[in-house]
Amino acid sequence: MSNHYYSQSPDVKHNRQIHEASLRGFSFRFMTDAGVFSKSGVDYGSQVLIDALMLDDKAKVLDVGCGYGPIGLTSAKLAPNGLVTMIDINERAVELSRENAKLNNITNVTVLQSNVYEAVKHMKFDAVVTNPPIRAGKSVVHQIFEEGYELLEQGGSMWVVIQKKQGAPSAKAKLESLFSDVEEVTKDKGYRIFQAVKG
Repeated sequence: MSNHYYSQSPDVKHNRQIHEASLRGFSFRFMTDAGVFSKSGVDYGSQVLIDALMLDDKAKVLDVGCGYGPIGLTSAKLAPNGLVTMIDINERAVELSRENAKLNNITNVTVLQSNVYEAVKHMKFDAVVTNPPIRAGKSVVHQIFEEGYELLEQGGSMWVVIQKKQGAPSAKAKLESLFSDVEEVTKDKGYRIFQAVKG
């Protein structure tokens, strides 16, 4: 199982490539590799989430399951006076995110290897953003929702992208059991974007 993108140490052979992307009007270059999520370019779900994100320019943001960094690094551009913390269990993804921050001259980010929220349990955030690892199972996705709620400041938001066929209705129900206000901000090609506000 150690070649899944949500494993700690992928044992697949390296296949590093650079992909260019335009996200929210910013041009990015991303180094990707085998053994990380969506290695052939920014996946559509992440793009829909990035397009929907609304962040204060001073926001403290947490990107959960950051992969090689498109959501977190775009968040850092959207919150230039804030700080983005990016976490992933996959050590290859963590290395790539650090490399991509440098590649794109983004300095207001910190990238940590973390099994779910282990490395950030002492911190508080204005926004938690995630394209959750559906293949890791519903219990992991629900853990991301539950523990993310605890790390949010009052009035803070969790932003989630999930496909309808991969459990968007049950994800929304879970979010509604935790958060005072859950809104489907947008939907596109089967992807749903939820903003859940901590009241």
